[in-house]
Amino acid sequence: MATRLRLQRRGRRNFPFYQIIVADSRAPRDGKYIERIGSYNPNTNPATITLDFERALHWLQTGAEPSDTVRNILSREGVLMKKHLLGGVTKGAFTEEEANRKYDEWVANKDKTIESVKSAEEEKQRAEDKARLDAEKKANQDRADELAKKKADEIAALEAEKAEKAAAKAEKAAAEEAAKAPAVEEAPAEEPKEAPIEEAPAKEEVKDAPVEEPAKEEKKAE
Repeated sequence: MATRLRLQRRGRRNFPFYQIIVADSRAPRDGKYIERIGSYNPNTNPATITLDFERALHWLQTGAEPSDTVRNILSREGVLMKKHLLGGVTKGAFTEEEANRKYDEWVANKDKTIESVKSAEEEKQRAEDKARLDAEKKANQDRADELAKKKADEIAALEAEKAEKAAAKAEKAAAEEAAKAPAVEEAPAEEPKEAPIEEAPAKEEVKDAPVEEPAKEEKKAE
């Protein structure tokens, strides 16, 4: 019987997770399986994997063929590396102690790589969180400034309305006071008096000067 290591879908719509199973290659995807050896949840970051290392290695050594996704999972978890080293021991390339040492070194390097990747992801996440927080702070500040400006405009409008009402009230009061005051009779306008016409002084009559008679002595001389 040909066996395969593959995934079997579980979970709800738009939120799937998978079981890692050993099943007959002719069985349907969601049908019966021989053994469940782990699970794979891609909804977390990074993806969450649980695996029975010894059972996965056992099935690989007995000839089970993994699917592409399960092969990547087994490679990441070191099952394929362990199988490769055990194959070298079987062939006499190195001893079991050397195989275990090589595997431990590989696991240590893998842990360092995973830790560096994890640190980079955390740093990236912190940067994204900080950028999002700064954007939220800026949006809140802009909103507060806008509200303050709107409030100031409303206060200015109220002050202008109050001033306008006060002016109208003062004008109304002045009009009422003017209506209550007694009317002042206007004095009739005096007609301008005509200036007396002065008569020109009568011309004095010019009297003829008396003609002087010639002296008697002159008559006597003649």
